[in-house]
Amino acid sequence: MTDARLVLITTSHRVAAGLLSRQAWSWLEAADVIAVPTEHPLRSDLSDRPLVDVGLADLPDLVDRAAREVVVLVWDQATAKEATEQLAGTLLDRPEPPVLEAVAGSWDLPGARLLDLVVVMDRLRSPGGCPWDAKQTHASLVPYLLEEAYETVEAVEAGDDAALREELGDLLLQVVFHARIGQERDDEAWSVDDVAAGITEKLINRHPHVFADVQADTPEQVESNWEQIKRAEKGRASAMDGVPLALPALALADKLMDRAARAGVHVPVAPALLPPVDPTGAQPSGAVAELSGPEQLGELLLHLVALARAAGLDAEAALRESARGYAGRVRAAETPAAAGETAIGS
Repeated sequence: MTDARLVLITTSHRVAAGLLSRQAWSWLEAADVIAVPTEHPLRSDLSDRPLVDVGLADLPDLVDRAAREVVVLVWDQATAKEATEQLAGTLLDRPEPPVLEAVAGSWDLPGARLLDLVVVMDRLRSPGGCPWDAKQTHASLVPYLLEEAYETVEAVEAGDDAALREELGDLLLQVVFHARIGQERDDEAWSVDDVAAGITEKLINRHPHVFADVQADTPEQVESNWEQIKRAEKGRASAMDGVPLALPALALADKLMDRAARAGVHVPVAPALLPPVDPTGAQPSGAVAELSGPEQLGELLLHLVALARAAGLDAEAALRESARGYAGRVRAAETPAAAGETAIGS
């Protein structure tokens, strides 16, 4: 017979009962009584054992019982500090305290806290949850997705680490929110697990130098491999394919020009007010060649916006339209050899 004692098993509510440590299960099998808080997720897995409900106020009684029998106390590690402090105070009050043994029942795996976010989102979207969250759709969440992305960029540019952590959390919320909505579909439903599985498979497939036997020792080799794999995956006919046209106009123009440069397609940009420029890499001439750095470029762009405002024009819309026209000219100029080349991206 095992000597009487009090065994405190701390667990993570994010880990299934089947993943408890061997030592924990040994004590659960040997226990004369198992004390578990009412809301603990392990209760259903221990239903065939001698269970009693327990709260902090019940710990002194458990200590007394542990002087006569084997008492196993199962507690969630998130609140284990309170239970440990209560037990310590109670044991000090006993002239002959029982043996206390602490056992780690389970540990959180990396990323386990993401499960908490999934649970919270489920609560918010379920009946009895939040009315505002419940009425949201993929379309209604788009402005928030963009806003959180921009705020994340701002935190990076400001070098504010605390803000970056917070903004990444807000951005992560958008991913989980969209996945929860996808899960509610009547047909072809998908969940956050499908989202995670998809990106995991993509990362493994596009990093054969890490997960397979492909050789790639430099960033340039990695990028070349990525492009070849992506070309095979997507089956794209043009370097312009896959560029999201909803990008802000400046980012869109830059992305299109980058794709054209990687594909080796030369389509000069020649507005009426400035000398021609080959955005694929040839040296500019004239006024544009005199740009000395980002400050001067920024001032030039700012000046162009001011000119647009003075003329009653929308600079963003005008540049977006020109970018789309540029993409069309690139498509027309592409050769069969260049048509499939794409840049590293999503």
